[in-house]
Amino acid sequence: MQGAGSTTQYTNIRWMIRRDMPSVLDIEQQSFEFPWSEEEFIRCLRQRNCIGMVAERDTQVAGFMIYELHKNRLHLLNFAVGGGMRRMGIGTAMIEKLASKLTVDRRNRIMLEVRETNLDAQIFFRQRGFRAISVLRSFYEDSPEDAYLMQYRHRASVEEMQSSSSSDRMAG
Repeated sequence: MQGAGSTTQYTNIRWMIRRDMPSVLDIEQQSFEFPWSEEEFIRCLRQRNCIGMVAERDTQVAGFMIYELHKNRLHLLNFAVGGGMRRMGIGTAMIEKLASKLTVDRRNRIMLEVRETNLDAQIFFRQRGFRAISVLRSFYEDSPEDAYLMQYRHRASVEEMQSSSSSDRMAG
């Protein structure tokens, strides 16, 4: 995954809390033709396997991501950076944070859907190592639009592969 240079060092990524919701909803409204409502955010975040995180720049919420934990993957449900904060490394920092949660032997990939018309998102995720693996026909309830199912696979480091294979030998 490519870093964005020194711009990411000022981005703080933390768990989303209730007082972040007005900023998150504002970014959501700016970012999407069919934005999630506050009720949709709350319903999602109340699920046991759903996690919300925000990216702060100078104590201001600059972006957010909502993802689900599954047995062998993370599923990115919603992801946005505020209009005035784009192309500053904030989205990259959030993806790097999410990718850091992957391991060889457990959750080893990130999955997400991107609207066929959202070329900016397709390019953004592709530049960060995601690949389109299938087309989901008429995926969205709010439009007849298709989605691309995109996937990022964990790139195992040499140490992880060695420690994983040595622990297999010990257990076997």
